[in-house]
Amino acid sequence: MSQVSICPTCGGKSKIKETNGGITYEALQNEVVLKKVSQLKKAMETFKAKAEKLEKELIELKNN
Repeated sequence: MSQVSICPTCGGKSKIKETNGGITYEALQNEVVLKKVSQLKKAMETFKAKAEKLEKELIELKNN
């Protein structure tokens, strides 16, 4: 995942890229931000489902 920071020039959210010792800022568009947020939501839902499954399995093992 890329690093996000505030651009010192325009004050908007931007991706940071370090090349040859210099830092370049690439502005994030709303579509990109929404895509990243949806990717994070999907990843969290997957993690949550796995955690719940493991929790149920642990309870079953404790009961036996």
